[in-house]
Amino acid sequence: MDIIFAILKHRMTLIFLFLVNLLGTIYGYFWYGNQLAQTPAIFLIFVPDSPTASLFFTIFLGFYLFKKHVPYIEALAMITLFKYGIWAVVMNILSLFVDGNLPWQGYMLIASHGAMAIQALLYAPFYRFKMRHLVIAGLWTLHNDFIDYIFGMMPRYRSLDLYMNEIGYFTFWLSIASIGIAYYLTVRKQVETTRLSDTRS
Repeated sequence: MDIIFAILKHRMTLIFLFLVNLLGTIYGYFWYGNQLAQTPAIFLIFVPDSPTASLFFTIFLGFYLFKKHVPYIEALAMITLFKYGIWAVVMNILSLFVDGNLPWQGYMLIASHGAMAIQALLYAPFYRFKMRHLVIAGLWTLHNDFIDYIFGMMPRYRSLDLYMNEIGYFTFWLSIASIGIAYYLTVRKQVETTRLSDTRS
């Protein structure tokens, strides 16, 4: 475990992941270009879910390279990176079952978004957000779901339009699960570590 932590904290690893996530974020915003062009200005920030999640993580990595923490960004990165990573994997697999085939871009999205979710978990020990940061990030995430599925701003998977109610329900509970995982792996661990330190002292 110490070796894994050392690799994750190594400067070259951080720079590599920073560049990969930055490029992925830029590509993601371009990928949403057509939908963004048709989106009312008030909803623009809520449409490109995955690239915004990777943007949060990229910002975290940039600050972490200089040994600084940005707790609200870290909480948003943890929750949204895991959530939208899992979400995109599930949606592309569902598209494969509905359509009977999946273009190569779909497999690319499965791989890249699966990596997003894994990143969120791998870097959980390095986040320094507290309960108040988690609450704000959680509210943002649930509000985004509301905008997506009440106002129809969700990512477009045309073959899945008939299942939007079910997808919205799944997405809500995925948000809850992501918030719970962020609490368990970060906030709860910090509280337990603090209590253990107090007991020993």
